[in-house]
Amino acid sequence: MSYSVDSVLSQIRSYQTQMGQAVPPRVADAPRGDAIGGLAGVGAPGQAQQPGRASFGETLRGAMEGVNNAQQRTGELVRAFELGEPGADLAKVMVAAQQSQVAFRATVEVRNRLVQAYQDVMNMPL
Repeated sequence: MSYSVDSVLSQIRSYQTQMGQAVPPRVADAPRGDAIGGLAGVGAPGQAQQPGRASFGETLRGAMEGVNNAQQRTGELVRAFELGEPGADLAKVMVAAQQSQVAFRATVEVRNRLVQAYQDVMNMPL
């Protein structure tokens, strides 16, 4: 099963929107003049970051927290369903489990793409 990076990023953005987090600016939306390669918040050496822009690390951290929160919420719903608490519907548990599974798979795919990009850069001849 193969996902394109754009579809994975759009899924992460939709999860962030669902979880009430601010969606960071898209890489393609960043002006080319003030960022290297279009990455928001990553400027030239010696250049200060612009306030209000999320760095790559902050964006990645926010996405990871969103995935972690989804998995924790799923765990809580599963526990509530197993204990027979009222309002713990099987459909809600299954939907939450699928959402957290998709979020985790998207995160793993993004990680794999980042590792591959890093390896490609490190293997470039000087």
